[in-house]
Amino acid sequence: MMNDIQYWLNENGPLALSLEGFRVREQQLAMANTIDQAITEKQVVVVEAGTGTGKTYAYLVPALLSSGKVIVSTGTKTLQDQLFHRDLPFLREVMKLPISVSLLKGRANYLCHYYLDLTLTEGRLRDRQQVDQLNAIRQFAGVTQTGDKSECVSVPENALIWSQVTSTKDNCLGQDCPHQSDCYVLNARKKAAAADLVVVNHHLFFADIMLRDEGAAELLPNAGTVILDEAHHLPDVATLFFGQSQSTAQWLELGRQMVVEGVAQQLVREELDNMILPIEKGLRDIRLLFTQRDGKLTYQSVLSIPGFVESATQLLLHLGHLNTYLTPFVGQSDGFDKIISQWHKAHQFFSLWLNPNHDERDAIRWVDCFTQSLQFHYTPLSIADIFKAQIESQHKAWIFTSATLSLRGDFSHFLRDMGLDEALTYCWDSPFNYPENSLLYVPMGLPQPNETHYTEAVIDTAKPIIRASQGRTFLLFTTHRALQEGAKLIREWLEEEELDFTCLVQGEKTKMELLDQFRQSMNGILCATHSFWEGVDVKGEALSLVIIDKLPFNPPDDPITAARIDAINRAGGNAFMQYQLPKAVITLKQGAGRLIRDEEDRGVLMICDPRLIDKSYGRRIWMSLPAMKRTRKVEEVLQFFETNSISVD
Repeated sequence: MMNDIQYWLNENGPLALSLEGFRVREQQLAMANTIDQAITEKQVVVVEAGTGTGKTYAYLVPALLSSGKVIVSTGTKTLQDQLFHRDLPFLREVMKLPISVSLLKGRANYLCHYYLDLTLTEGRLRDRQQVDQLNAIRQFAGVTQTGDKSECVSVPENALIWSQVTSTKDNCLGQDCPHQSDCYVLNARKKAAAADLVVVNHHLFFADIMLRDEGAAELLPNAGTVILDEAHHLPDVATLFFGQSQSTAQWLELGRQMVVEGVAQQLVREELDNMILPIEKGLRDIRLLFTQRDGKLTYQSVLSIPGFVESATQLLLHLGHLNTYLTPFVGQSDGFDKIISQWHKAHQFFSLWLNPNHDERDAIRWVDCFTQSLQFHYTPLSIADIFKAQIESQHKAWIFTSATLSLRGDFSHFLRDMGLDEALTYCWDSPFNYPENSLLYVPMGLPQPNETHYTEAVIDTAKPIIRASQGRTFLLFTTHRALQEGAKLIREWLEEEELDFTCLVQGEKTKMELLDQFRQSMNGILCATHSFWEGVDVKGEALSLVIIDKLPFNPPDDPITAARIDAINRAGGNAFMQYQLPKAVITLKQGAGRLIRDEEDRGVLMICDPRLIDKSYGRRIWMSLPAMKRTRKVEEVLQFFETNSISVD
């Protein structure tokens, strides 16, 4: 009885009695039974479960009832924390199961005793803020049990100082470290290895698969079940992870570590500086050649930048000189040997990236341009064969799930991307009453998205709808440029009309601060881009309108997109229908999913892009969205808000 899924998820079961607002949902029960069978029979299943299905409990309940080790992997830190700190403690208490649970993060999240000591002794700090942060970390090291940097609340998790006091897979001393017995990373992994259920994220999961992170590879072979939530992230994460990449920031940090470690080994400081300074100057000079602030660039476009080939060739020469200089010092110390090895890999990688010597139709070389650094990538064109081989080599249950994986139940694009030819697929729609509680509005008269004044036209069209909604709006853009222009126009309108709506803009505060302020304001207009299209949960009256400016097609000049389009078309396929359209639909479904988060929620989804109606593929897109009523008449939208008006006094 206790192992019966029906017992736990029925209207009189322990969960219903312990969880306020719990409701029996046929979709949740069906999904839980499917996953229970998959675990028992070691099946590979792909599951789409619409918003409100309760998919988290649908996979956690059978996972906790199973007898083997389980790995649950998430795409976002938000869900990872929710599972470990909220859902699993609740279920363990209610189900009264003697099951151990562990949260495991990548090594960059854990303080390293060796590099903390080295930085305290010899570190070159940028400013007074870093001095204060280092002192705070030193105090944190004296009290922490886990070494998890998220627990050091006085130092932001994205502070640059963390790179100096944490390790990487390349510079970790492993068994040669004098602090091995106290290592936070090893302790976390020991707990994970002994736990019945381990919560990780997709990046760490793929590190385990590729056996790249020493020690973490103990997890996967011992697990009988792998559950990958937010699985729509997997193709992109796997693509980057199965490739190679190195950055100018990484090399600058390695140079700093080389000087610190070299001085500690009594090498001549002047010689070290003379070797590293030309490389540091070369890296900064190359970055200055890129006039744009950020973005992705193809290999050919990078080669066409005036001066790049000459500067990169010179940098490669300096890297070669440095490696020649460092070779006699191999064996000086374990720490210095790690640094020498990393410089060797840097020279090898950059030589491969800059000077291809074989047919590379199965790989893509490109550059990610950031404000102060560049990241060079060497990315596989497809990861399907790599991942398929991993699944076939390990007899276990593999469960892939998300609210957005298919086009109206067609999973072919996801299965193809991940090499899941033999997977069983299931799709359950949301139990929410979309026809009664929501409206899809596609306005008439808007220009095509590539026209100059498109964003201005979108905002003008949105104004009466936002006013009718009394704010309470997510305004989601597909580009940062449109976000900035749209937010500026909204603020000008609010000032001209003397409207007291609260306009919040992504980037001006942290994500959590923006969401908290939005919820509390009850009249907010949140202007945002990609990071707010998913993983954001605003239930109730605070959000009644989601506006999406354009269909979220990847830009065709994106290096990976361009290469895959070319490969599919060369093979005789239709890249738009097989690749570009499915990716756009998945992203759009994520954005649309922000609107209705609860059975009582009501609201309007406004998609401004006329291609949704004008193009032949438009029907496939809107048919993939929840079953909302549809209109093109602004009067019907205003009537919807009037009928569903909510007092916000």
